[in-house]
Amino acid sequence: MSTEAGPSVEDGVRQLLLLMPRLVGRAKRTPVPAELNGCALAPRHLSLLSYLLFDGPMTVTELAARLQVAPTTASLMVGDLSRQGVLNRDEDPADRRRTIVSITPDKRPAVDAWLARGAKAWSDALTPLTPAERRLVITTLEAYERGTCEGPGC
Repeated sequence: MSTEAGPSVEDGVRQLLLLMPRLVGRAKRTPVPAELNGCALAPRHLSLLSYLLFDGPMTVTELAARLQVAPTTASLMVGDLSRQGVLNRDEDPADRRRTIVSITPDKRPAVDAWLARGAKAWSDALTPLTPAERRLVITTLEAYERGTCEGPGC
């Protein structure tokens, strides 16, 4: 039963069980821009592209840390997107042993347009919240993700 303070745990679970499939369905129906249609993009690529779009060029090691994957996994993802013409890999002028990864200039507008709707929706949802409330939303979603994870690769 709901109270003025909010729904009971059971009502909250019921509401979220109805909401989550709609959220996932909308995300899956977000059309890939024509400029990226020929690219084999998976959900993991969206996170990588989001970091590069919002935080700018970075090394494979930095990407791996942000994505919480092994550097070899990040390197494979970068290589895959580089072969498809979505990413550039350039030598770091300060340290030639390092490679700087960025979105190619011709694909950047398409990546930006594709990710902008989700970024705006999250911004609109999180803006009215206090920093503590934003942290609560994020930690709750992370706990849900951990709770639904089974088997290797989670």
